[in-house]
Amino acid sequence: MTGVLLVSRSPHVIEQVTLATGGQLTTLGGEDGDALAQAMAASPDLVMLETRWDAEGAVAVAAWARERFGAAVVLITDDATVLALPAMRAGVRDMVSPEASVDEFRDAIARNRRAAVIETAAPTRGQIVTVASPKGGVGKTTVATNLAVGLTQVAPERVVLVDLDLHFGDVASALNLTPTYTLPDTIRPALNGDLLALKTYLTRHETGLWVVAGSESPAAADAITSEEITALLKTLSQAFDYVVVDTSPGLSEHTLAALDLTGELVLVTGLDVPGVRGLRKEIETLSQLALLLESRHVVLNFADASRGLTVADVEATINAKVDVTLPTSKVVPISVNQGIPLLQTRGKDPLTRELSSLVARIAGQSDGSRPRGRLFGRARSTDGTR
Repeated sequence: MTGVLLVSRSPHVIEQVTLATGGQLTTLGGEDGDALAQAMAASPDLVMLETRWDAEGAVAVAAWARERFGAAVVLITDDATVLALPAMRAGVRDMVSPEASVDEFRDAIARNRRAAVIETAAPTRGQIVTVASPKGGVGKTTVATNLAVGLTQVAPERVVLVDLDLHFGDVASALNLTPTYTLPDTIRPALNGDLLALKTYLTRHETGLWVVAGSESPAAADAITSEEITALLKTLSQAFDYVVVDTSPGLSEHTLAALDLTGELVLVTGLDVPGVRGLRKEIETLSQLALLLESRHVVLNFADASRGLTVADVEATINAKVDVTLPTSKVVPISVNQGIPLLQTRGKDPLTRELSSLVARIAGQSDGSRPRGRLFGRARSTDGTR
């Protein structure tokens, strides 16, 4: 690794990036193709291309650097809206304004250097993490959105959250997003295995998380099959380190399709008798279907001694250990109403700390030894049924 390679003819940009990197960079004007090839051969850990004089040429160079050298590329541009689609297709990781401050350049460099290291070390296929619960109203979407945002802090730009609650999904609302495209739009490119086209239907959250928003049309949602969900998740797993799936309550065919590909399972329940009994039944059913993973995490939400149940009561009922206990907190309604997940603001309250511990479990940070691989195809009978 040789630091940052900056291709720019702007004195201001060169000065800002030089300050941001502490002088640890190589600068080229871009006219000499041989010099650029030689610099790329030295394996810079980040390439920054300014587009001001030749946007089309910069995107072409980005695609070449990505395909030929596997380089992480950031565009320096004041025309991000126009270049968003061609840049995505070229494999560009990020875009930053030429008028950015030194701190903004420094943050972009650090973020994308880190992402490049994660991508290099990541397996070919990403981890599918499914968040499930037997009933609604237990905070499943709150857990899923915070988990996805937390994982994005571990793997910037390498996490996608899929809203698989086909009729009542509110992931977009929980993240304060107004998506242009929703789940039904992703099906055709997923079936075709067209990853580039599929990416254009994702919505980007300000944290760098990518989102497949839930359908706004019940009729369109009804038309989606479990086979199409399988194709979508498999295709997304080729491009992202983590595919977080927020499912509908219970065990629909769509949820079972997701579970069939899942590497990490998060089961959520509230501290109430119906929820705990429902979770016991769900665990038993998943066990019968050979979909109950060893790599699972039981999350107990609304943990409060005044509810008349204890963690020990829950564990005795479900015959499994509770891994993460989320206390009742006044910060949750504020977070939900504002559409700002707790892990986005990185607070210090007990609930945020517990959510961070769940992220650490999934990311393998708790002991540093958890593999990040994923298993495809749970046990099925010989006739192909679950």
